[in-house]
Amino acid sequence: MQNTDKFPSLDEIKRLPPEEAILILDKYLEENPEDEQALTLRGMRHWALNHRQLAINDYLAAIKINPESKARMALQYANEILDYYNKDLLNP
Repeated sequence: MQNTDKFPSLDEIKRLPPEEAILILDKYLEENPEDEQALTLRGMRHWALNHRQLAINDYLAAIKINPESKARMALQYANEILDYYNKDLLNP
């Protein structure tokens, strides 16, 4: 993510509460839709708020821009969490 006068740095955004970070990243991505780091970070912030589908969409968009993106690992972890199955916790 490029640091401009209008937007805080990536490190500063990481320290913000998820809701606030998402608002800033939404505005930033309107002007910079191809920033895979910003997409990945927004996905992580969505995940923190249990917005699973929005997080996965951001991860996929980041991977489309850069197949070697950190979003690839985030998506893998998200899928592992979503695929988790514990038969002992289910009541038939």
